Amino acid sequence: MPLITYRKALNDALAEEIMRDENVVLLGEEVARYNGAYKVTEGLWERFGDKRVVDTPISEAGFIGMGIGASMLGIRPVMELMFWSFAYVAWDQIINNAGQVRYMSGGLINCPIVIRGPANGGTNVGATHSHTPENFIANTPGLKVVCPATAYDAKGLMKTAIRDNDPVCVMENTLLYGESWEVPEEEYTIPLGVADIKREGTDVSLIAHGRAVITALKAAEILAAEHGINAEVLDLRSIRPLDEEAIMKTVCKTHRAVLVDENKPFCGVSAQISSMIMEQCFDELDAPVQRVCALDAPAIYSPALEPIQLPTAQRIIAKTLQIL
Repeated sequence: MPLITYRKALNDALAEEIMRDENVVLLGEEVARYNGAYKVTEGLWERFGDKRVVDTPISEAGFIGMGIGASMLGIRPVMELMFWSFAYVAWDQIINNAGQVRYMSGGLINCPIVIRGPANGGTNVGATHSHTPENFIANTPGLKVVCPATAYDAKGLMKTAIRDNDPVCVMENTLLYGESWEVPEEEYTIPLGVADIKREGTDVSLIAHGRAVITALKAAEILAAEHGINAEVLDLRSIRPLDEEAIMKTVCKTHRAVLVDENKPFCGVSAQISSMIMEQCFDELDAPVQRVCALDAPAIYSPALEPIQLPTAQRIIAKTLQIL
């Protein structure tokens, strides 16, 4: 299989879906003539024109609301946020409209919208541009959330998200855009709510999503090489729907769990998963569940300090050794 970047995988997914379905359109700030703030939509405006790839004003509440309205009428809009941090000015549209219309209409109105963009720290853009709101989004019944960690997953999940009849929020990571993975040339999709074992193991389960999966894999390599510990790495891929069965299966296999995510720890994704593990397979645990999250503070601007705020392989290793 050819090696392509995370960015190119997303671009290919968008292009394929535009060609497959005449109702798919891309909208967002600078997605057309400028080729996207992070070049994810590069070349698509030239290929598909003004009616399929549309630049919007700098008004997230306005264009997200427009996309939601269009989706209710049968269009399948893919809305780019330059940063997921900017979603907060469109919170009413996302939560109260996209998230509730199917329920409020008694199932008569679908909202097949995709909202996508980077949701991560680590790029030295400050506290107002570095949020990871997958926990906030997942808290709302009616909204779906995916966090791809590889180019393969990014393409497959994006294609599925576009075809889904519910609102799907795709949380990408700017630090992954330039990284490459093997991606098949033939068409494929990845179902929402299905986790993936990225590394088989027997001694401890490292459970993560998004870029934290890559950090967990690095930690697993060091644990094996330097400590003789065989760690299993489970990539959630989808936060809501969540693959609870896969989580319980890996914990019951290894009997220890370290949860890794770039959320803040208070009310984060890993807090929910920790609660689930305690409730559903407590008797299988040989040690308390451990968590490795971002430090509980606004995103640090200093380039020297910000990497320390996010989960590191060293912090994962320390938590793993603590329970082994």
